[in-house]
Amino acid sequence: MSLNRNEKAAVVEEVSAQAGKSQTLVLAEYRGLTVAQTDALRKQAREKGVYLHVLKNTLARRAVAGTPFEAAEVQFVGPLIYGFSEDAVAAAKVVADFSKTNDKLVIKGGAYGGKALDANEVKALANVPSKEVLLAQLLGLLQTPISGLARVIAEVAKQKGGGAEAPAAEAAA
Repeated sequence: MSLNRNEKAAVVEEVSAQAGKSQTLVLAEYRGLTVAQTDALRKQAREKGVYLHVLKNTLARRAVAGTPFEAAEVQFVGPLIYGFSEDAVAAAKVVADFSKTNDKLVIKGGAYGGKALDANEVKALANVPSKEVLLAQLLGLLQTPISGLARVIAEVAKQKGGGAEAPAAEAAA
């Protein structure tokens, strides 16, 4: 179904707004996916906060003009699904995880930080832990020295407390 000029402008504006607030773009070829599979992919994307859209490549070029994703324009070839995410790894994770169970979805590339990524770099980005996991790991690292110090202080207090009780017990006898 073709869009008229106003509808195309609205699509470009919507995608451009999404690109403006996103950190990552992932491109994947979806040729051969059934409607049910595409719906499942879109559902997973929505759950992870990923904007997933099938676009004409010319509209996508217009939408990313002037954004850091412009670096990936040379990859806008063939039937592609575009995934934008504010989280640096969310789009890559969603597409990579879905492509593991579905060989019809083929990662073609993407962009992150103004740099075009090839398929292997997108897969590497997908293997980076999510922001929440990284924050939890950082919190664990920060807590380790503190909890260790607390254990040492408790052990010293226990030893001093145990050592003070022994002379008092001998004096009473």
